[in-house]
Amino acid sequence: MDSLYEFQLKQHIGVPAVPVVKTGDAVKRGQLIAQKPEGKMGAYLYSSVSGTVTEVTGEAIRIAEKETDYSDYIPLKGSDPMELVEKSGLVGLGGAGFPTYIKLQTKLTPSGTVIINAAECEPVLMHNISHIESKPEELLKALELIMQILSVSQGIIAIKAKHEKAVFALKTALRAAYRTDENQKNEKIRIHELPDLYPMGEERAIIREVKDRLLLTEELPSAADAVVINAETAFRLYEAVIFKKPLIDKDITVAGKLKDNAAIKVLTDVPIGKSVGDVFQMAGGLGTEYGELIMGGPYTGSRTQENAPVLKTTGGLIAAECFPKGPEQIGLLVCACGAGKDRLEEIAVSLGSHVAGVEYCKQALAKGNALKCENPGHCPGQAGKVIALKKAGAQALLISNCTDCSNTVMACAPQLGLPVYHCTDGALRSVNQKLIRKMHSEQETQK
Repeated sequence: MDSLYEFQLKQHIGVPAVPVVKTGDAVKRGQLIAQKPEGKMGAYLYSSVSGTVTEVTGEAIRIAEKETDYSDYIPLKGSDPMELVEKSGLVGLGGAGFPTYIKLQTKLTPSGTVIINAAECEPVLMHNISHIESKPEELLKALELIMQILSVSQGIIAIKAKHEKAVFALKTALRAAYRTDENQKNEKIRIHELPDLYPMGEERAIIREVKDRLLLTEELPSAADAVVINAETAFRLYEAVIFKKPLIDKDITVAGKLKDNAAIKVLTDVPIGKSVGDVFQMAGGLGTEYGELIMGGPYTGSRTQENAPVLKTTGGLIAAECFPKGPEQIGLLVCACGAGKDRLEEIAVSLGSHVAGVEYCKQALAKGNALKCENPGHCPGQAGKVIALKKAGAQALLISNCTDCSNTVMACAPQLGLPVYHCTDGALRSVNQKLIRKMHSEQETQK
């Protein structure tokens, strides 16, 4: 039986792509199947497999895969880097899905900066770091290419210092590329080592650490004369320009309750559109028991199903630990940096708990339908919010807070007799990682 691939028409910020194929059409890997509407913000969509179109709807194109040569694809046409980036269908692969060709239209000064976001912000996920460890020189070439497109003189790779192997690989590749020794300073490209806190990968947190400027919630990195590009986005941009490869494959961390239990595996070049269940099979198969399947990371991921397709923005698939029995009444403390209200309510239902009340972190400011943190990862006390939830009848708390904010919750909630659950618990338990509670100086967390 042929595998069925599903290509959603909206996997990005902007308007959906418009199908250019119909039911019954034969397609090849790398063939355009949906067009970016002229003059609209969107992204082109290509088939990651060869096969036959079985269905075209207003939401998706489905293709029955047959005899795909995954080492080959129909190359993009053209030679202009900006045109190739646009035609490739590339979007931000760190989760937001903002069309990359639009980001590359940002006007910076000649002394502006391109920053590669290699923070690998979410716990458990490691596909970006794995790629950097194996191909550091390729990331440097991608950064140089982006700097040329934007006509700027400065490039920075922002990466957590704890990723020692990746940092070493980058520094070694940088010295080799520019023929410098350990005592010489490279004026063009440098590595900036980040502290280990969540959400260190948020754009404004990156700018704060690298450029020493805290942007307002409505400001973009361009206000600091910078553009921030996710590490895998940079790798795929390099592929689009140098090898004329459309965005058809995705690196994914697969983790959790697998058959070999508590595993974390990195799969490279997973075809976009493949089913979640098939990707878990690629990683050895799902275990017999799990609480939920998460697409994305432990903080900001969403619940998914085995028949759901891999998207351009899919970075992680996690089979989380089974849910424990929660209290009868639970209070929700929502943070702009983690799971939103709807996601916490979903978790509360799985815990078997009734929501007694909802409070929001002091720094979580409403921006349209989203929340933005005033200073990501540097948070004020939450005692007032915790007391309010206690008064509302909460017997425990369910939080989605950053590491700093979690510290402040743990400084008061236990004293009020309130146990604390975190939105990341199921994912972290599934891979035997320490839970996010109070972070001590020795970087230990409370189980």
